[in-house]
Amino acid sequence: MKVAIVTNDGQFVSQHFGRSKYYKVYTIEDNQIINVEMRERGGCHHSESEKHSPHEPHELKRHHGYGPEAKAKHVTMIKKIADCDVLIAGGMGMGAYENFKAAGLQVILTDIVSTEEVITAFNEGKLEDLFDERTH
Repeated sequence: MKVAIVTNDGQFVSQHFGRSKYYKVYTIEDNQIINVEMRERGGCHHSESEKHSPHEPHELKRHHGYGPEAKAKHVTMIKKIADCDVLIAGGMGMGAYENFKAAGLQVILTDIVSTEEVITAFNEGKLEDLFDERTH
């Protein structure tokens, strides 16, 4: 099994998928991590000038990440982790969430900030999905 965690530095989970730079990909066999690699996320990412509320639930009409341009960007990002089974992020827009799910990935949104703590919790079956709190 392969688990991709979005990050900017390899140590911390990116709290905003759209602003992340990398995937930290863990290969797990028999509950043991056998490989860890960093991959560029691909696609473009939001600039800091594109301000919106940090992971407070938005009204449905304000969800973003939809439309053909957004989907094309998501497809590019999905290709980078096409061999993965799970994607973990601190938060993401509904369009990205739905596109990654449609590509067959299990998407888990978390408030845990350390990539090491996240992968440990995942491996132990203790990682809670905070979908309602962490999508926008």
